[in-house]
Amino acid sequence: MGVVEAIDPVPSQCPSPVPGGYRLPRSSSYSPLQGRPGAELDLSAADGGVREGGGTAAERRTPLVDLFCETCSRPWLIGWWDQFKRMLNRELSHLSEMSRSGNQVSEYISTTFLDKQNEVEIPSPTQREREKPMCHISGVKKLTHSSSLSNSTMPRFGVKTEHEEALARELDDLNKWGLNIFQVAEFSNNRPLSCIMFAIFQERDLLKTFQIPVDTFVTYVMTLEDHYHANVAYHNSLHAADVTQSTHVLLSTPALDAVFTDLEILAALFAAAIHDVDHPGVSNQFLINTNSELALMYNDESVLENHHLAVGFKLLHEENCDIFQNLTKRQRQSLRKLVIDMVLATDMSKHMSLLADLKTMVETKKVTSSGVLMLDHYTDRIQVLRNMVHCADLSNPTKPLHVYRQWTERIMEEFFRQGDKERERGMEISPMCDKHTASVEKSQVGFIDYIVHPLWETWGDLVHPDAQEILDTLEDNRDWYQSTIPQSPSPPPVGQDKELNKCIDKFQFALTLEESSQNEQGDEGDKTTANHVAEDCTDMDKDDENEDKEDLMSEEKNEDTIEEEDEVAMEEEEEELKSRLVEEPEKERLYDTSPVEEEEDSSSQAEDT
Repeated sequence: MGVVEAIDPVPSQCPSPVPGGYRLPRSSSYSPLQGRPGAELDLSAADGGVREGGGTAAERRTPLVDLFCETCSRPWLIGWWDQFKRMLNRELSHLSEMSRSGNQVSEYISTTFLDKQNEVEIPSPTQREREKPMCHISGVKKLTHSSSLSNSTMPRFGVKTEHEEALARELDDLNKWGLNIFQVAEFSNNRPLSCIMFAIFQERDLLKTFQIPVDTFVTYVMTLEDHYHANVAYHNSLHAADVTQSTHVLLSTPALDAVFTDLEILAALFAAAIHDVDHPGVSNQFLINTNSELALMYNDESVLENHHLAVGFKLLHEENCDIFQNLTKRQRQSLRKLVIDMVLATDMSKHMSLLADLKTMVETKKVTSSGVLMLDHYTDRIQVLRNMVHCADLSNPTKPLHVYRQWTERIMEEFFRQGDKERERGMEISPMCDKHTASVEKSQVGFIDYIVHPLWETWGDLVHPDAQEILDTLEDNRDWYQSTIPQSPSPPPVGQDKELNKCIDKFQFALTLEESSQNEQGDEGDKTTANHVAEDCTDMDKDDENEDKEDLMSEEKNEDTIEEEDEVAMEEEEEELKSRLVEEPEKERLYDTSPVEEEEDSSSQAEDT
């Protein structure tokens, strides 16, 4: 996405000096909405100059002025946001009309990211469900991990493994984007979250900063990892470890250097680690539609996200698991508030509002002379942290293709399992969850075009130019999935149609000439065949036939001479001949007329003359 620019004013009761809405122009490098009628956006700024400068993201450094209305204090970017939503809805409507798979992609994006819920009939709770205590946090299990570990006996990366050297080589990329978390899981004895958390906290020296006992930390992260379901294809500890490591890299971006406090960094990493704990492998809407206990407990509002928070904090109360035991009361309260804000922001139905907030921040940002963001207020910092964890949660398409494809296979497997459950229950199958009709390639292209790329491009504007390589990888991956979409037969372009028609016309013309010549030859053959048949009927051989033809020709000459002498008789004969030709087809006349009959007719005409 590009920078927000002014468009023609729209009627408003608000007396702000900057009336009107805003329209989002296309990116100079890429936009999923290019090339479609109705998706073109105005790139010209208003004459009044709502903003200064222009061009690339590197040049966009001057914030908008008069951004908020003095009367109602509402941001004027609300006009741009309405415009963007209308444009997105138009694009999704067009996508849904293209094909059945396109309709599924459109429905998935609308119901998942736009907070549009379909009306469904919720079943009544069973007697067993009525008897369950609502105060109990489900999913918390009693687990025991060794608490006898000390600094002297602690494994190098917090987990016991026979592949420590191979794990060390993989963790050399701990601070890089695109770490292969699948290899980390393989070499860490299937403990990717515990290993990544331990490595990051050691890298950032957080254990020492907040006086977290090493054995307590290891016990907690292993207990936390055990509460991720290994039989869930996507939302498991692998995904949690990937989001945590991605958050760690984003926190280290140069544009955010020294912006966040140590407590805020601790909260962001903790939030990323717990953000999907005890995920059952189905969506919020599935839990609502099935009248689940979780949906009832959290009143259908961010059901899973609230549950992840409850489990994550509840595990701190387990034996030797309180990693925040040495924080002050005020620090614990601040951390809890930060973590709740960030985990609730991972609810995908809040995606559009998060994107709008991030866009507002991009247009009003202030940077130091060294290019570092100035986030003086808490509200600004928590807003960036919310979007940071959200970006990390939607970072699969920005990773190297071989890693991204593995994530795609996992999420589609999880979707299809939910679709099977819905089919067994006789429910309407959720978008992209029907394994018989879903198009994996189209789903990923639509996911990138309408969700991932707008988010990451706005983040790239915020931290420019730190995210350029991430955006390049994202666009390459999008192009790859686009190229793998099965192509259905389509009509050629108009220019090719004309050339093809010319070729067809030439071919048909040549074919017509050949057919006409063949028809002429065929007519001559028909004549000969008819004469042969007549001769067979009169028992004449070929020699007699030639003699008869010569006699016939001589007789016709004599007839012509006699007819010239008597013009009146000749005119009558011609009129009779013309009427006969009109009434009978020429071909039948050739077949039905024999030389003998012609001879008899000509002799009778001569006698009449």
